Amino acid sequence: MAVATETPFHVLAVDDSLPDRKLIERLLKTSSFQVTTVDSGSKALEFLGIHGEDSSPPVSVHEDQLEVAVNLIITDYCMPGMTGYDLLKKIKESTSLRDIPVVIMSSENIPSRINR
Repeated sequence: MAVATETPFHVLAVDDSLPDRKLIERLLKTSSFQVTTVDSGSKALEFLGIHGEDSSPPVSVHEDQLEVAVNLIITDYCMPGMTGYDLLKKIKESTSLRDIPVVIMSSENIPSRINR
């Protein structure tokens, strides 16, 4: 008789700050979540299989990424190159990724960003 194994809830954490990434990773792993961390929006899109403006699959995919589904994305707002909001827009434009919940965090208290 085969034993069913439950797939762990997988969170993709995106932050340009190494200490913040490590903190998020530690907190989530304590709750038995599978966590992948990347340091930029472009690397998050690459991990998710989106490159630049098109939605073609990445040229090189790590073996452990082939069957990995992401259940939640947590991203910093203020990052160089691509903001968390820009990342959110790219994800929501993708037919295959748009249903993944995205949480944007920021330590800045800027009302216009919060409202957006």
